[in-house]
Amino acid sequence: MKSADNIPQDELHYETLFNALLDKPVYGVPQEHKSKLLLDILNLLHGHHMQDCPAYFNMFQHQGSHPVATLEELPYMAVRLFKHLTLQSVPNEQVFKTLYSSGTTTQTPAKVVLDRDTSARQSKVLVKILQAFLGKNRLPMLIIDTPSVLKDKSSYSARGAGIQGLSIFGRNHTYALDDNMQPDWSVIDAFCEKHQAQPVLIFGFTFMVWKYFVQALRQQKRRFSLPHGVLLHSGGWKKLESEKVGNEEFKSEVKDVLGVLNVHNFYGMAEQVGSIFVECEQGHLHSPLFADVIIRNPYSLQPVGVGESGIIQVLSALPTSYPGHSLLTEDLGKLLGVDDCPCGRAGKYFQVEGRLPKTETRGCSDTHQPV
Repeated sequence: MKSADNIPQDELHYETLFNALLDKPVYGVPQEHKSKLLLDILNLLHGHHMQDCPAYFNMFQHQGSHPVATLEELPYMAVRLFKHLTLQSVPNEQVFKTLYSSGTTTQTPAKVVLDRDTSARQSKVLVKILQAFLGKNRLPMLIIDTPSVLKDKSSYSARGAGIQGLSIFGRNHTYALDDNMQPDWSVIDAFCEKHQAQPVLIFGFTFMVWKYFVQALRQQKRRFSLPHGVLLHSGGWKKLESEKVGNEEFKSEVKDVLGVLNVHNFYGMAEQVGSIFVECEQGHLHSPLFADVIIRNPYSLQPVGVGESGIIQVLSALPTSYPGHSLLTEDLGKLLGVDDCPCGRAGKYFQVEGRLPKTETRGCSDTHQPV
């Protein structure tokens, strides 16, 4: 363990600033103040990765390590580089866990290395964000997946990492699917009967929830009543879009077959685990205090304003073991507003509009291969 005497001053400064964020409301800081808080941290992260990640240094040495004046001026890196390079800012002996993004057999998964500090930060921030939607009590949890996805604890897939991360919000973890992705009806029946009168957490990746659970319920003419339940789901909409299923229809079907009214999609990725963007009651994705989005024109890459569509850039205050703090994604989105969502949450809110043309499908459930 490091003592305070041998921790570099910039690292101490980063930890001080990051811990100060933890003490603030995750959706209660207006954008102007939040941008200043994030800028200080992200400038430190840029300097840290310039110093400790040779591949990152090679990309940005022409820009140097000096601080920039705005979030929009921060250097950013294409997220797909994690598929082709090992981007690491800590010695090998400090690597605690390796995450691999979702990918089909024809795709190259992204590789993300975590040390214990980054992993701990991810867990703390995920707790802060989701407690704002779920409350502080651990809820009985129905996971729309198979337990075999967690077989190798030292090298998780994005699906495994997502389930592992969300499982801390639940108790009595119950897996709804068997290894053949078929509903385990006896287990589901028992869970719903036992917990139908109390709050429960249901979690799964979007297409898998739809294909293997909601549609299976429909085909079997089954219905459950979980009126106090919360469904969290994520993982891409490409396959649902191909079946002409939108967010409103998804929610309507969930309400019909499960009786669940509280449904939240969230946007996130293996390259920035922890700093997720959760959908509010108005259907808007919100930036938490620890992260932000910038929408860039797909041709000029200049930032665009409210109401304009472009490529989504994501910022995160969390990663020190790899340079994932400022990433240009391959997703298209639109900034919907700043500090004025009717739900009352401060900061930017946005929507995802799809993938850039000719980019690979990604998202845990989009890339799941039917068995």
